[in-house]
Parts: sequence; structure tokens; C-alpha cells
Amino acid sequence: MKFAFLIMGDFNIEADRASIHDGTARIVGVASIGEAKEEALRLEREGVGCIELCGAFGEDGARAIIEATGNRIPIGYVTHFPEQDEVYRTAFSG
Repeated sequence: MKFAFLIMGDFNIEADRASIHDGTARIVGVASIGEAKEEALRLEREGVGCIELCGAFGEDGARAIIEATGNRIPIGYVTHFPEQDEVYRTAFSG
């Protein structure tokens, strides 16, 4: 199965992408939920069967991608344990 990981931040969707294992595993940087929706649809058309999202998407962002893909493929998102909230705030505050 082909799968992809979308990471959201200060990325250029055209340049910030990579693949390994003959293209079966991909990572794509997106700058917004809107870009992520478009990219998820493109990846689905290309045969990607599962998409994981970075934690920046949160639950609402993950639901937006699920809706955009019509709930046809699995969409997950990265989370962390509540006891690491402060560590995450520190790491991503700069």
C-alpha cells in the first residue's frame, strides 16, 4: 500500500516533498488546510491508500481532510500525551 505523511507549516508544496521505497512512502509539506485538502485528493488519485497528518492539523484539521476525501481512505493525525503539553509548547513556540 502507498501511504503519505502531510506536515503543515511554513512549506512550499511544490518543493517540500520527498518519497522513499520507490514512491510508496511520501512526505509532503503544506502551508494550510486548504493545500492539504487538495494534496490529499491528488494523493488519493495517485493510489495512496492511507494518509497521516502531523499534529498541527489537530482534530478539526483531520476531520476536514476526511471530509475532503469523502471518507474513502484512512486519515490519522499525530497526537501526544497531555503530560508533554509544556514540552510541546516550548518546542513549537519559536
